[in-house]
Amino acid sequence: MIDHIDRSILRYLREDGRITATALAAKVGLTVAPCHRRLRELEASGVIRGYRADIDPAAVGLGFEAIVFVTLRQVDRGTMEIFENRVAANPNIVEAQRLFGKPDYLLKVIAEDLPAYQRFYDAELTSLPGVERLTSTLVMKSLKANAGPPV
Repeated sequence: MIDHIDRSILRYLREDGRITATALAAKVGLTVAPCHRRLRELEASGVIRGYRADIDPAAVGLGFEAIVFVTLRQVDRGTMEIFENRVAANPNIVEAQRLFGKPDYLLKVIAEDLPAYQRFYDAELTSLPGVERLTSTLVMKSLKANAGPPV
């Protein structure tokens, strides 16, 4: 169970994942050793899943986004496993959720531009196992991304 100090640690880390343990300790009102211990416990327990850079896709030439709804022909364990493994391994699919009901999956895909997305759609999305229907919605503007849970 996490307490208010752990939640405070998580809020500061969400704002700045590179904050030093010393600065974090000062912000949450602890000395460095107990702050560092709490940080390691949050990591070991899986509350903190990792650290990464938040990269702007447009800044690296991937400014086109599409949301793709996927309906499978059959929803059996084997088809789902293969489908999910292929989705997880594809770097252009940056988010994926399995849904209740129809459609079965929601994918967020990034690409260079519309022609690059079309090529990706034709070559990759249509070749995913068990796909019955793909429905794409193009993203006009991202309002909020990678916010993480409220803590």
